[in-house]
Amino acid sequence: MRTFRLRPAAVRGFTLLEVLVALAIVVTALGASLRAIGSLTQNSDGLRSAMMATWSAENRLVQIRLGKVFPAVGKTSFECPQGDLQLTCVEEVIVSPNPLLRRVEVSVYDIRQPERRIIKLVQLVMREL
Repeated sequence: MRTFRLRPAAVRGFTLLEVLVALAIVVTALGASLRAIGSLTQNSDGLRSAMMATWSAENRLVQIRLGKVFPAVGKTSFECPQGDLQLTCVEEVIVSPNPLLRRVEVSVYDIRQPERRIIKLVQLVMREL
């Protein structure tokens, strides 16, 4: 029966420096992953706001079309909440070169950030003859 003895030179583990380098790589990768997840979350919130603002503007434009009333020239502002989002719509009716048409622009703003327009939709409305 033979017995083997391990020599100290044959036993090899990781040095403290190697462990620290590996740990630094893992920390860097996790940090990049967290930044990417945060960016995706912000994009998701922005898309949700844009979609709801579009619904609010489209709702107003549909009301104008279904009302079959030639809109008066001018600018009006009104609240147009959508879901849990508090929005403000600004409707501007502009004269067009053709007297039978009016240009209607509906801009939607978040009440929390009134200087930032989320979306603007434009539609031409024809006078009923």
